[in-house]
Amino acid sequence: MAEHVRVAVIGTGFGGLGAAVRLRREGITDFAVLERADAVGGTWRDNSYPGCACDVPSHLYSFSFAPNPEWPRAFSGQPHIRAYLEWVTDTYGLRPHIRFNTEVEQARWDGDSNHWHIRTSRGELTADVVISATGPLSDPKLPDVPGLAQFPGRVFHSSRWDHDYELKGKRVAMIGTGASAIQIVPAIQPEVARLTVVQRTPPWVLPRVDRGIARGEQWLHGRIPATARARRGLLWLIREFQVGAFVKHPKLMKTVEQLARAHMRRAVRDPALRTKLTPDYTIGCKRILLSNAYYPALARPNTEVVASALKEVRGSTVVMADGTEREVDAIIFGTGFHVTDMPIGDRVIGADGRTLAEHWKDGMAALRGCTVDGFPNLIFIIGPNSGLGNSSMILIAEAAVNYAADYLRTLKQTGAAALDAKPAAVRAWNAEMQRRMARTVWNTGGCTSWYLDSEGRNTTAWPGTTAEYRRATRRLRIEEYDVLLTATAPAPAEAAI
Repeated sequence: MAEHVRVAVIGTGFGGLGAAVRLRREGITDFAVLERADAVGGTWRDNSYPGCACDVPSHLYSFSFAPNPEWPRAFSGQPHIRAYLEWVTDTYGLRPHIRFNTEVEQARWDGDSNHWHIRTSRGELTADVVISATGPLSDPKLPDVPGLAQFPGRVFHSSRWDHDYELKGKRVAMIGTGASAIQIVPAIQPEVARLTVVQRTPPWVLPRVDRGIARGEQWLHGRIPATARARRGLLWLIREFQVGAFVKHPKLMKTVEQLARAHMRRAVRDPALRTKLTPDYTIGCKRILLSNAYYPALARPNTEVVASALKEVRGSTVVMADGTEREVDAIIFGTGFHVTDMPIGDRVIGADGRTLAEHWKDGMAALRGCTVDGFPNLIFIIGPNSGLGNSSMILIAEAAVNYAADYLRTLKQTGAAALDAKPAAVRAWNAEMQRRMARTVWNTGGCTSWYLDSEGRNTTAWPGTTAEYRRATRRLRIEEYDVLLTATAPAPAEAAI
């Protein structure tokens, strides 16, 4: 007989670890955390490329319940964030619950027993509740490029960096100009022989106001925790005030755009290159990037920007859509992740026998970003329409974890075996999301981004402040759910729908 746990958590990034800590705080110790890799960290474990760092300030990019007074920089690098997650794992006693090298191959809802059957790479188990914290930036997206399979050199994605390959003196093609690429380019430019940056769409880039955090500051935050809370609160408040420009008044972004133009002019003297690097969409439509080193690296003699998409590969030659050809030794893809078509969707099978991917064929939608009709007792941490464009996703993850905790309390209080989001509730929530999304910069800014699915729907971003999302997920509303009872438990009066 398969092992049974009360809760199965998928993933050990911020979302999964946050959920695990909250489960222990709720007095639930009968849970397992399933991790496909051999260490915790999620995207901060997988992304170890040169220059990898966070574009959210350190004191805001951490759990509210686990402050770190010793962040070394205002914006921390990947090694420090990963070390922080290891510290959280050990400090909160999570390691005994984690099953490493255990990939979820399938999770199927059993309506007879009212629990999930989970098949993993290391065996099977069942769970009353599944918390999916796989995250939107976990599975890399590689374009289907003709001839790529025959390329004689080295090929890898930014999130699967080949540390055994020596780039020094090589001719390198960097495909993409997103958040990873603008960190990789200045990190490798000084050592490669020639760097060809293949740019389909230029990003807007603002200065990165980074600095080392002095030992005195670290000492103060450690000795007087209120100072660290005040710092975090100020960083949060500044970003909350910015939300209006993103979601209600995109025209206000023009002021920010002028700052980005000035930032470019200071680093790029060549008018022709500036023309290539100047976006034709409203700033904020795509993710705003932060870097002081990206533009100077593009202006170096060994760097070339090709303003065209990669079309095909012929032997060791990359061929762009505009006909440009360059012979290279290595191709690095900074082409993002499966965000609006999360791979976990093909592995989760709901009450009607359909996969989540099939259920979402007309676009992802989840009640309060957390639960999906027809998939009882499945809770997402960072689900549809809960992403941010300007603040810390840890705030969203903690809000979703709070919702998951209230979900579990509701099951206990009602004596229910499961809760299933009502289709009407999900439709109403999604309709409101799309209504609010219509006037945001992501929808009106004139760009195509990873916020949008193949049909142009924004199923990714949250059209409000983090405080709004926290309020929306503070309590589970039982009227939004169908209550599935055990064979012996009567329907509680308060659960009547």
